[in-house]
Amino acid sequence: MNGKRDTDGHLVWDDLRIFLAISREGTLSGAAKRLRLGLATVSRRMERLEASVGQPLFVRQQTGYRLTEDGTAMVERAEEMEATARSLTSGMAEKPEVSGRVRLATAENLATGLLLPKLPDFRAKYPRLTIDLVTDIATVNLHRRDADLALRMVKPDRGHVSLQSLGTLGYGLYASDSYLAQRASNADAAKFEADDFITWGEAQAHLPAAQWMESRLQGRAPVLSTSSVATQLAACRAGVGFAILPHFLARREGLICLDGELGIDQTIWLVTQSDLIRSRRIQVVAEFCRSIVRQHRDALATA
Repeated sequence: MNGKRDTDGHLVWDDLRIFLAISREGTLSGAAKRLRLGLATVSRRMERLEASVGQPLFVRQQTGYRLTEDGTAMVERAEEMEATARSLTSGMAEKPEVSGRVRLATAENLATGLLLPKLPDFRAKYPRLTIDLVTDIATVNLHRRDADLALRMVKPDRGHVSLQSLGTLGYGLYASDSYLAQRASNADAAKFEADDFITWGEAQAHLPAAQWMESRLQGRAPVLSTSSVATQLAACRAGVGFAILPHFLARREGLICLDGELGIDQTIWLVTQSDLIRSRRIQVVAEFCRSIVRQHRDALATA
């Protein structure tokens, strides 16, 4: 087993085993530890495997090794060989265990409110699968392959991706009981119509909620601007003022919906790199996202 093809032109399993370990661990040192091999041995065999197939299988980064498109395509074949090798000792065929890394981009409110509470169950089912959860989706571009798949409210207009509409994320204008009581007792209640809006900062001015707020403020300053849903939710709960919030988050905090028909509801899209659709690790994470949105579809859409 020297990292080259055998005499019949087939890839040698020993080298593919190293390839799989690197793809799952993300680093040479992690793969070497998993396989109980020397770091130099793992590096040398990986280089020879790439020379054998005539294509780079990884992009070397400071943070570790990331699969190229050719490397991603090879994972499936390597996992099939892994399953075959295991069946030789077990006496029965089996599917390869789902493993490796999946980079999932999504909005922070969906991550904290929907995905993370269900992650322990997912981890129990797929203990060798690692999810890199990216919530700063403003910097994520699937066209540049910054993520493998995304759960987002903005429909991509370019890139070789697959789209699936999963549901609707509904928004409403919310306030706390304490704020509404303060407003009712204030002699100059009319000023609360605009001056006490909690809205987004300039960097997020393109968001539908920010544009709705700006149309009401008409150039006046809001009581508070922030860069995250979490801080707007906390400010609204504390009685700072009105905020436009996703129904499912505001409802959990006991906030009062003053207007649930703002006309800014957004479609929830599952976006997947097209060349990764057949990957089992991508498939199970995609189904994880789909099942959660299906389970909460009504709560996500309505007040």
